[in-house]
Amino acid sequence: MSAPQLVVHRDKELMAQAAAARLITRIVDAQASRGSASVVLTGGRNGNGLLAALRSAPARDAIDWSRLDLWWGDERFLPEGDPERNVTQAREALLDSVPLDPARVHAMPASDGPYGSDVEAAAEAYAAELAAAAGPEDHGSVPAFDVLMLGVGPDTHVASLFPELPAVRETERTVVGVHGAPKPPPTRISLTLPAIRAAREVWLLAAGEDKAKAAAIALSGAGEIQAPAAGAYGRSRTLWLLDAAAASELPRSLYPPASA
Repeated sequence: MSAPQLVVHRDKELMAQAAAARLITRIVDAQASRGSASVVLTGGRNGNGLLAALRSAPARDAIDWSRLDLWWGDERFLPEGDPERNVTQAREALLDSVPLDPARVHAMPASDGPYGSDVEAAAEAYAAELAAAAGPEDHGSVPAFDVLMLGVGPDTHVASLFPELPAVRETERTVVGVHGAPKPPPTRISLTLPAIRAAREVWLLAAGEDKAKAAAIALSGAGEIQAPAAGAYGRSRTLWLLDAAAASELPRSLYPPASA
């Protein structure tokens, strides 16, 4: 478990640009050291804002896009191409603009895919895909992702792990079907906390006043069942990327001494 580090930016636009630059550096370093890189994407306004900033970043061409594996932390269980699906939004924000290897873009199954409306079977299939991609050096049933990004909800949820619901209590499976999510759509697929914690680095993104209370709760010692964001951490690094509004309720003891 790595203790959280905080970086607070002036506003959400600067946060997105700085996070995109940070991600480019991390991917390039991973590709230089191991030949390829793996990143877990998040949806929502902050995740998509980062992808849009990455699309327009001058340094984006430093990435060898053909040697990048992309995964998702969660997905809305909707038909392929639905505008509410995270992968649909990611394609629009970035993926359709860069030369990715389609075989290395690991979208979660859609509700009109081979598993139909069986979200549990779809979750099991994604878990199997993760396990197949994990090497002996990963010491587990998911790859040791270089960066796993998560948006933080106003209720402290991350991925589709909501407070008190069964998915946040899962300790064995790496991917689960989620039923009865408190925000629409109610049926989703999500990585679990054990899968999230396999990542080398976990980045939690929060911007806006509506995220301030969630950030303060998660960073002040709350339990992961009540505040799932508190249970999201990486093997070597846990990074909270915030704008000033989202950081406004943090205890001064947590506020980083030097922020951009």
